[in-house]
Parts: sequence; structure tokens; C-alpha cells
Amino acid sequence: MQYRPLGRTGLSVSTIGFGAWAIGGSWGAVDDDASLAALHAAVDAGVNFIDTADVYGDGRSERLVASLRKQRREPIAVATKAGRRLPAQTPDGYTREHLSGWVERSLRNLETDTIDLLQLHCPHPAVYDRPEVFQILDDLTSAGKIRHYGVSVETVGEALKAIRYPNVQTVQIIFNPFRLKPADAFFEQAVARNVGVIVRVPLASGLLTGKLGKDSVFDADDHRAFNRNGESFDKGETFSGVPYDLALAAVDDIRPLVPRGWTMAQFALRWILMWDAVSCTIPGARTAVQARDNAAAADLPAISEEAMTAVRRIYDHRLERVVHASW
Repeated sequence: MQYRPLGRTGLSVSTIGFGAWAIGGSWGAVDDDASLAALHAAVDAGVNFIDTADVYGDGRSERLVASLRKQRREPIAVATKAGRRLPAQTPDGYTREHLSGWVERSLRNLETDTIDLLQLHCPHPAVYDRPEVFQILDDLTSAGKIRHYGVSVETVGEALKAIRYPNVQTVQIIFNPFRLKPADAFFEQAVARNVGVIVRVPLASGLLTGKLGKDSVFDADDHRAFNRNGESFDKGETFSGVPYDLALAAVDDIRPLVPRGWTMAQFALRWILMWDAVSCTIPGARTAVQARDNAAAADLPAISEEAMTAVRRIYDHRLERVVHASW
């Protein structure tokens, strides 16, 4: 495993973390024993950073992470998120009462006194123009409820607004071979301000594993079945916002670039880590095998310049016109 600084937090995090959305819900049936086995396998492989949220399985994911930490001696940094418990996303929902209540609930779920990293969970865009919201986070930090705070954003524009606030330590953003805009328009500013960058949706909801096809079927409670057009949340969270058939064609273009002995998932994860601005990426895993496969990507050699150029060419040719302006 390799490690990088998480911005100014003082934390050194594994470049491959663990995204705990799938073990909470919205990805079809999930088994807690298998989820815990996946978490343990990740830690065995050197993973020391886990990202969860209070709404993943209505706290199920946070509680599983708490169980893991009770069973391990290694220091494990845990990031959670708050804001998606609102019935509808409005800037007026980000009150002191709500934020404090969400934090207290996560503290109980995680069985801890302090949250390592709290992230606003893709809030209403107008929240970034409300300094009073970030003052509440400052106050929660001073009270010892959270150590650090950051934001999880949908767009590059939101990321750039967020890092104007001096105590925003991290930005979580979608970045993968289907979504290159952060590298073009955000990473330089993140480095200049020493902001940690956490990359989510690194495998484009499973497309970049190379295992999905035209005949793949998803359970009714899997967001890949019910959110393709943003019916429940931003459509960019599902398949990175790329129309399914177009994404499958791009996967076929990428497949020949994968070095012998690598999985396509490992290629996609190692591709993300080619950017020094990235602190870590947080692929999900629901089995121990998946967790070990993901973690192994951290130690793979650099991807060739020719392959990096080819990925960019595929993006420019097939994907830029449908995603670049939206996020």
C-alpha cells in the first residue's frame, strides 16, 4: 500500500481507501458478514481510510465501520457525511440544530467521541454562498465533535467555491476516465491551497470493472436501476452520468490498454492515482476478494504515457460532449 497526505489534516491516508456506500444500501442485496469480511480484508491490505455517510443504509454503514474499528488495533481514519437526511435539499436546511443533530447521530453510530472528517454531503449549491454554515462547522470543530471538515461536491464549480473557506480541508469529487474535468479545472487550485482530494465513483458504478454488459440486470433497490436519469439524486452518481450504451462502448475502447495481469478495475484506480493532487480514491467493495483486488492497485507501476494519452483521446472522442459541461 502507498500513502499520501490528506491535505492539511496531518493524516497520511492509503491511496486506496474503502468507500462504504455499497455495504449500507442502494446497491442491491447486502450481507453484513460479507461486508465486515470486505472491511477486514481492506485493512489487512493496508487501507487506513474509510468513507461512509449517515444515510448509507440509514446508519447501517456507519455501524458496520464501528464494528470493524472495535475489532482492529490499527488506526483507521473514518470520514462520514451529513446533509442528505433532509427531506429535500434546500440551503435553509443547513441550520445549527440540523448539523448538530446529524453529527450527534453519526457519533452514536460510529461509537466515537469525535468524527475524524465530516463532509457536507453534496448540499444545495447555494450552501457554498452561506458562510454561516461553515461557521457552524468551525464551532463543531472547536467543541471537539469533529476534527476536520470538508465537502462532497457534484461539480467543479462547487469545489472551487468550497475551498474559498479557509477551514475546508478536503473535497470529495467524482473523477475517473469518464469524468476528466477535475484534472482540467480543479486539481491545480486544490494543490495551491493544500486541500485533500478524495475521489469517489472511481469505477463508474462498476462499468470500469469491465464486468457489466448490455444484458446486466440490477435489483430494484440498486441505484443503477432507479437513478439513471437522476430520479433520486444527481444522475452523475450513477455510471458517472454517462448513458449506459455509450459507456459500454468507451469501456471496450479502454480494455486493450489494460496491462497483462491487471484487472480493468485496477487500471482505472491506478489511472486516478497518476495525479499527485489526489490524496486517495475510495472504491466500494462488498466482498473480501473485491477489497483485496482494489487495494492491490496502489502498488502497481505507473501507467505509460501512451496509455494515458489514449484514455484522454477516448474521453475527448466519446464522452466529453455529454459530461464535461454538466459537472
